[in-house]
Formats: sequence, structure tokens, C-alpha cells
Amino acid sequence: MRRLYSLYIHQLPKWPNFIWDDKAVLALLSMVRHKQGRLKGYMEALGFALRNETTLKTLTLDVLKSTEIEGEILNPDQVRSSLARKLGMDVAGLVPSDRNVDGVVEMMLDATQHFNKPLNRERLFGWHSALFPAGRSGMHKITVGNWRDNEKGPMQVVSGAMGKERVHYEAPDAELLEKEMKHFFKWFNADQGTDPVLKSAIAHLWFVTIHPFDDG
Repeated sequence: MRRLYSLYIHQLPKWPNFIWDDKAVLALLSMVRHKQGRLKGYMEALGFALRNETTLKTLTLDVLKSTEIEGEILNPDQVRSSLARKLGMDVAGLVPSDRNVDGVVEMMLDATQHFNKPLNRERLFGWHSALFPAGRSGMHKITVGNWRDNEKGPMQVVSGAMGKERVHYEAPDAELLEKEMKHFFKWFNADQGTDPVLKSAIAHLWFVTIHPFDDG
């Protein structure tokens, strides 16, 4: 298996001290803030019923798209119904929802409704367990509600036919995960004065780079 790069981002001496071009980022952040302001204005102009329906539709799409990334295709009506029940919304056309749908919905609501709560390993483990209630990702059995281990070898992004595989990326060794995630949690839960949109981008890149779970 051929490794394409001799050094990955998490192996750099200054990892994880992220740097960026303030001038370039500021223009993008200004555009995002402008669109957020317009969206907030539209929402405030809606009546209570329409605002609830819009919120329900947005959360439903969030759940569906998030699970699609992991190869899980959920029933939209079940997702909508589960969200409505958990949010106490009186809407028509509700249907029963499966346990795995309810689990994903609970995870999404915890993340979006309680965003000010500290992020820690137990909270992440709960989300992960909700995403994979059967302990499988597709046909494959995975470690759920815990960090990945080295049992299946390193976490790699690989392409190419058998015998001609190319390793595009290799995540930190499983033995380093506790240390890496403690550093991540400390940064995430602290107030650095960073714009929330920029902070979310950094958090996304940082978390995906560590890739602490088998899947998800």
C-alpha cells in the first residue's frame, strides 16, 4: 500500500495551532453574517405556526443529510414525526418512528438545542451510540460509544484497486486519541473570542483529522 504523503497535518510540529488569512476569511464571514441576518429577519416576520413548520422542516433536513453522509437513509416522515413529538409541536400527519430514528433525532436536538453545554467524551459517546444503535455501519461491525482502537489497523483513507492501494491520509494512532481529544475538548469549551462560524470550521477540520471513531 503506497503512502502518498510523508507527513500528515497532525504530525506537524505546531499541530494543532491553526492559522488562517484574516483578510480572506473576514470577507467570507461578512457574507455569512449578512445572510444569517436576512434569514433571521425572514423568520421573525413569519407567524408562529409558519415559524414552527419552517424550524421542523430545517431540522428534518439536517437529520436526513447528516445520516446520509454515513450511508444511512432514514424515512423523512418518521424523522419529521419524531422531531415534532420531541419538540412538543402539534402538527398533522405524524407517523410512528423507529428506535434508530428517535436516537438520531435525540442526538441532533441535544447538539442544536443545548449548544452551550460543555462538550466531553461522554456526550460524544452518547451521540455516537445514537447514530449506530445496532453497533454496525452498513454491514460492518464497529466500536460504538467509545474511541476506535488498533484492532483493525490504522484509520486510513485509501483508494485504488486491490494490490494498488494508495493511502491518502492516516489518522492519529488510537493510543493517542485520549490525549488528542482532551486537547480538543479544552479548546472547544474555552472562549477564545473566535467568531462562532470560524470556530465551527476549525472544530470540523480538527475533529475529522483526529477521526476518533470507527465511523461517524
